[in-house]
Amino acid sequence: MSTVRIVGWTVVALVLMALAVPWFLWGASQTALGLPVWLWWHVGWMALASVVFAVFARTGWGLGVEEVEPRG
Repeated sequence: MSTVRIVGWTVVALVLMALAVPWFLWGASQTALGLPVWLWWHVGWMALASVVFAVFARTGWGLGVEEVEPRG
């Protein structure tokens, strides 16, 4: 178990959580392809979160919850 990997995935999770709510688009009335820009933000965020989760499931699943064998 690598502390660097745990910290890295923690940072990725925190960034994804911070980007989940587009606070900077609150009250924006712009549209793109007939839908509000904030809705496109959520579509993009969900796609990004899906890709990140797929990578995490393949490479980091179990980080921080695995049993550590005793030394000695």
